[in-house]
Amino acid sequence: MSDATCLAFRRLHAAGCFVMPNPWDAGSARVLAQLGFPALATTSAGFAWSRGVRDTQVGLEEMLGHLRDIAAAVDVPVNADFEGGFAVAPDAVAVNVLAATTTGVAGLSIEDSTGDAAAPLFARDLAVERIRAARAAIDQSGTGVLLTGRSEGFIAGRPDLPETVARLVAYAAAGADCVYAPGIRTAAEIAAVVTAVAPTPVNLLVYGDFITVAEAAALGVRRISVGGALARAAWTGLLHAAREIADHGTFSALSAAVPSSEINPRFPPR
Repeated sequence: MSDATCLAFRRLHAAGCFVMPNPWDAGSARVLAQLGFPALATTSAGFAWSRGVRDTQVGLEEMLGHLRDIAAAVDVPVNADFEGGFAVAPDAVAVNVLAATTTGVAGLSIEDSTGDAAAPLFARDLAVERIRAARAAIDQSGTGVLLTGRSEGFIAGRPDLPETVARLVAYAAAGADCVYAPGIRTAAEIAAVVTAVAPTPVNLLVYGDFITVAEAAALGVRRISVGGALARAAWTGLLHAAREIADHGTFSALSAAVPSSEINPRFPPR
């Protein structure tokens, strides 16, 4: 990662609305960059599935290696889905964030979900301290990595808009450069978040056909990501074709596949 890459990523957040799709390996990252997207973001789910495990089941060292692979594969800025910082205590989050800043990413996010269905979100005060610790670690690194604070209530069984807004406002005050509430999808929800945290940029997760880029931009969204949705689309194609073979002994789905002659030239020779 160069200072120019981090600066370019920050400039993308200054005005307008850009789409930052989520590859899950070096190959998908290179293809998305070739399609002209100005930045990319990793997906913890997509990467976990590629490793044969469930989302959130990848360890810290494996994730750091993945971030290095994606950042090295492309010339555009890469934002890291760094889950919850792979720790609970703020001091430990800071240590791990500092390690992430050495991987070449231009941004990273810290979320407030616990993985415990009975108490799916960290207490707000603790969540704020975790963001503050991540901010301090990035400042210590001197890299200019952009910090995104995520509040997960809408995808963790706590779809409480006032609480989500309060958390995002607090995360911005604690040093988050961008905020993100995956799972919000109505115009009213999106507008409420954008208005409350202004001028802090807002990331919107688009995981289905409920909004367009133009509509999101009109609501004041600065950044759009798709999370694991592209990985799910790829898995949809694999499952459809493989089930046909397994269940019927036929291969018609393979006839619709993109030919090797279109895919292979997208990757550089070794």
